[in-house]
Amino acid sequence: MHSTRDMCARRPALAAIHLVVDDGRVAVIDSGNEASLPRVEEALFALGLTAANVDYVVLTNVHLDHAGGAGIMMQRFPHARLVVHPRGVRHMADPRSLWDAVCAVYGVEQTRALYGELVPVPAERIVAAANGSRLRLGSCRLEILETPGHAKHHICIRDLDTGGIFTGDAFGLSYREFDEPAEPDAEGADDSGMRSFVFPTTSPSQFDPVAINRSIDRLMARQPPAVYLTHFGRIRPVPQLVARLRRLIDAHVAIALRERNGGTDREARIRAGLARLLLDELREFGSTVPHERVLELMAIDLDLNAQGLECWLQTAADARLVERTP
Repeated sequence: MHSTRDMCARRPALAAIHLVVDDGRVAVIDSGNEASLPRVEEALFALGLTAANVDYVVLTNVHLDHAGGAGIMMQRFPHARLVVHPRGVRHMADPRSLWDAVCAVYGVEQTRALYGELVPVPAERIVAAANGSRLRLGSCRLEILETPGHAKHHICIRDLDTGGIFTGDAFGLSYREFDEPAEPDAEGADDSGMRSFVFPTTSPSQFDPVAINRSIDRLMARQPPAVYLTHFGRIRPVPQLVARLRRLIDAHVAIALRERNGGTDREARIRAGLARLLLDELREFGSTVPHERVLELMAIDLDLNAQGLECWLQTAADARLVERTP
């Protein structure tokens, strides 16, 4: 059973926490921020469960919209273990450097408003999730897939019973405001008769287009019937969605490369290019959302994508990789 809850009060359907439940045992996939805990407890109560039923809190990555609430959840879930990529273990045990890095971008007040306080997790309760490792949840098995590209510390979680994959940010963004009705039996429609729009996330500071495409290959080799995004929820059919996602990753890279000599306003020029790309793609998709509303809904993601591409250009140039990137 999978349950999705919005983790951020500033906008519905922005970020999801997924619950995997089998034989009364629970895995919480991503933790949201500090304010997410009551939502998870409400979901457990609705399922006739309590904090004692939670065996795992699994983080797809340690960005704070995914991991900011992990410490307080671990305090509340006494039998749970925190599962995270090996690179994320130290940040969960001692989140001070993670906190400082986010404060450097947003400032202390805004960081605290967005994510609350970060609570360290005792090291003995943290499991370093190696690629291919498996978790037992009741009679269900969950497989860990290492999926760098969005971040070096990114993992996805595959339910081996259903085949569904919890993708964090590895499969991009798909907000429900952009869903459109589909013609009956139309290619690309899910079983609710809606079509979903997917858009990459290239947020800083470890975006790598080669790595993310390899990670998508790893996911698609499992032929998932559905993917479960943190931003936001379950989407399918996957083959049609992944074709758009790959094309738009390439388009992001092309925009960044086109502006690589853009000078001091390079990031702003990249963002403007991404905004044009988004509007063009949504028009082709058949979206009925007004342009002003699109840009409002995607403002933060466009900012982050431009910042991430700027970081990638700097890193790639330092490593002499820009000219070799397709």
